[in-house]
Amino acid sequence: MWQDIVFLCGSVFSLLVLVPTLRDSMANIPLGTSLPSATIGIIYGTAFFTLGMNLSAAGSFLTGIMWSLIAILRSPNPLNDSADPEVETQSPRYSGAQHAD
Repeated sequence: MWQDIVFLCGSVFSLLVLVPTLRDSMANIPLGTSLPSATIGIIYGTAFFTLGMNLSAAGSFLTGIMWSLIAILRSPNPLNDSADPEVETQSPRYSGAQHAD
């Protein structure tokens, strides 16, 4: 059915648009964006599969997987910021108490 092809095309477009984000090591996508998008992709894929729209299901599952990879690889990780004790966390200009004399 033609609707299956239309939804597949939308998913393929989403995948193409997300590839640069996944490849960019400087990209910083919040978990509040990537996790809901991954969840929606998986839920849509399941719904399409139960409707017999296998192409749409595959595209939605792949989009959900892509968002999952972005969540894992491109979301800010607060543990990585404090991993290096040599890195100064405050600017020396603003460290310590400031007094008005």
